[in-house]
Amino acid sequence: MSEATINFENQDLIRTLFGERDRHLRKVRDSVGIEVVIRGDELHLFGTDAQVERGREIFAELQSLIEKQGILRDGEVVRVIEAHLTGGSGTDSSSADDAVIVRGSARTKPNGNGTKTSPTDGGINLFDRAAKIHPRTAGQFEYVEAIRQNDITLSIGPAGSGKTYLAVAMAVNALRQDQVRKIVLVRPAVEAGERLGFLPGDMHAKLNPYLRPLLDSLNDILSYEQVKRYLESDVIEIVPLAYMRGRTLNSTFMILDEGQNTTITQMKMFLTRMGHDSKIVVTGDVTQIDLPPEVPSGLIDAFGRLGHLPGLSCVELTTQDIVRHRLVGEIVKAYDGDQHHASKRRHK
Repeated sequence: MSEATINFENQDLIRTLFGERDRHLRKVRDSVGIEVVIRGDELHLFGTDAQVERGREIFAELQSLIEKQGILRDGEVVRVIEAHLTGGSGTDSSSADDAVIVRGSARTKPNGNGTKTSPTDGGINLFDRAAKIHPRTAGQFEYVEAIRQNDITLSIGPAGSGKTYLAVAMAVNALRQDQVRKIVLVRPAVEAGERLGFLPGDMHAKLNPYLRPLLDSLNDILSYEQVKRYLESDVIEIVPLAYMRGRTLNSTFMILDEGQNTTITQMKMFLTRMGHDSKIVVTGDVTQIDLPPEVPSGLIDAFGRLGHLPGLSCVELTTQDIVRHRLVGEIVKAYDGDQHHASKRRHK
């Protein structure tokens, strides 16, 4: 563990450097991975040698900008952080299973303002150790662009197509750019009746198996310490769908996973939780519906009912967008074929 100390001449400089509600300070801290302690007019940085040195350089450059122009803009903070994290090399971290690089031509379509998307961009900057996640397929690119350009995005696709992973990455990106103040990850507990009662522990322990996939995606994108800090401070909240009733969330990035297992009423309830400056992403796999046969899926209904609304996009990923182990795509195709044949037999 290394330490560095930065001295400031006056409190006005500190307030400008840290930003409103310490947003600049938090952005540097989370991006570099350092711990920061303030003692009077001194800023103490703790971390590895490389982290502390990078943090010291970033704060020095930001301080220089303030001395030249008297203010510090959000965009300047992001630019300085990116420059120091990438080291000017432009290299990106691309180890995630569900998303890395664009492949093929994008399936462009009009967005909310009538323009078309392009496959040349699409990277999701996490402002963390130069990490940047790239869509791997044309469908994933379309999905990421839909989230960028719309307030609500509904997505259906098979297992392994990156629906949840990319949505969580976009939520972290929005949080670290101060576009939102909070991330809420939601999942329906479709077996919340009989089977939950037989699980050990309190209600939190009973619900943990249903919410675990969201936490797994989060842990793939952020470090354990960062996830823990965000959860403890309630910046990130992981809740079952039933707990969303009655809430209105402003400046929040909300993700509803396994949306195919919501009823029409539940989907309406979730979508209407949206407050000012918020985004919603709903993901689901319509081949894995666990609702009773007579209960229509809220996600399928929303696709047909809401797809025409401005500011809302519906994206459908396919087996071509599966980027897990090569066998996953083959398995999905095999089961899809089996369901197709079974459907034909039922209708004879």
